[in-house]
Amino acid sequence: MDRFVKNFIFMSIVYLVLASFLGVAMLLDSDMLAWKFVHSHLMLLGWVSMMIYGVGYHILPRFAGRLLKSKAMAEVQFWLANAGLTGMLLFYMLDRYHPETAAYKSLSGLFGGLEVVSIALFFYNLVATVYSKGEGE
Repeated sequence: MDRFVKNFIFMSIVYLVLASFLGVAMLLDSDMLAWKFVHSHLMLLGWVSMMIYGVGYHILPRFAGRLLKSKAMAEVQFWLANAGLTGMLLFYMLDRYHPETAAYKSLSGLFGGLEVVSIALFFYNLVATVYSKGEGE
């Protein structure tokens, strides 16, 4: 199994654990409900998406009978996805608690943009892999 596949799966589980603890904290303390954006994004972009990336990169090229278009692109996508998610959530929460600092909202948006770039890399890499012209096609 490629290193980036293992990394995606590992980080997926880390995000699941973090989101689960945060979910329980929100249940026990209603003041923590300000963190619901963080909780939902840890679950969806963290746990679910990272697992899909890891499993997708491992399984879909095999199902298509092809090599992955670019392992280097998958490595870059791993780092962009994780930086995008953590930066977006960090600056989102800083903006919630310190709205007078305008840079936090912009930085959250910038890191959200990194997340979108990461998703585009995944899309391109898998589409280019699965729909590439193979021998005899």
